[in-house]
Amino acid sequence: MKHRLAAIFISLASAALPFQAGAAKNAGAPAFADVPAVREFIAEMHVRYGFDAAHLTRQFASIRSNPAVLRAIQPAAVPELQRSWQRYRARFLNERRLTQGLRFWREQGAALARAEAIYGVPQEIIVAIIGVETEYGRNTGAFGVLEALSTLAFDYPPRADFFRGELEQFLLMARESGASPLAYKGSYAGAIGIPQFMPSSQRRFAVDFDGDDRIDLGGSAADAIGSVARFLSMHGWQPGGPVAVPAGVEGDAAALVAAGIKPSLPLREIRERGIVPLTIGAERFADAPAALIDLVSPDQPTEYWLGFDNFYAITRYNRSSFYAMSVFMLAESLREARDAAGREAPEK
Repeated sequence: MKHRLAAIFISLASAALPFQAGAAKNAGAPAFADVPAVREFIAEMHVRYGFDAAHLTRQFASIRSNPAVLRAIQPAAVPELQRSWQRYRARFLNERRLTQGLRFWREQGAALARAEAIYGVPQEIIVAIIGVETEYGRNTGAFGVLEALSTLAFDYPPRADFFRGELEQFLLMARESGASPLAYKGSYAGAIGIPQFMPSSQRRFAVDFDGDDRIDLGGSAADAIGSVARFLSMHGWQPGGPVAVPAGVEGDAAALVAAGIKPSLPLREIRERGIVPLTIGAERFADAPAALIDLVSPDQPTEYWLGFDNFYAITRYNRSSFYAMSVFMLAESLREARDAAGREAPEK
């Protein structure tokens, strides 16, 4: 196989075409088809999956490393800006997202009800994830996915292996859908469509939920709804189970926080360590495993919550406790607003 790869690798050097005008914004970098690591990747895709090497080379010849992608993925330069729950929460828990979310819920009520019935995930959780990800499909990203993933796969060493795997999955996904890889737009990290699935997640968890015999996460709200619900279900969502409750800390929280966000101790044992749930009726979850979540803001008291298995399932979508708590709080606000509107509606 090594000899075969070498032969393909050498032949790709002559197959590369000049980059197209669309890549002129990155004029300081070579076209990806001229990068040795990319030519080796193309050869591997040919040998492992039967891709046409010359065709892939022409596609990589039209893109190059995007400095905007590399800037976007860098952590905040100022340390205190890296972790502020109050600042993070304000981005997602606001009147605009609440109003748009209620409208989305009304418009997609049938698909949401069906997804909850099939997968056991509450409608408000599905709506909230889509709201946090893309404002209900309004902001799905303007980066070329092939270029973004290639930039991170070959020019971002800290996570090159991860993004190279996503690039591989993306090319497989595009071939399966019959679309050109150059046609996809998404986030700077290569996330796609209304629910912002990475390519590996789309291939593994996405579903055709509108019955048109294709998966379209960019254009079908129903497909997005079903796919989000299936993702959470396959990551351990427990129908009817708790998500999170606020907590008071009367003991030392450091060890429990350091244990991470994966629930590991029964709530009753956590209570014995001086962590008190502040929600009435939380004692019915005494046997449920939980984790102590710290929501930190500079110069503010830390906000503590107890996260259960369903909270952890949300973090599989985005491995941030800030993200999962924003989803949960937006979901609760949406549910409460919808219930209130139902109570106030005049009888017919």
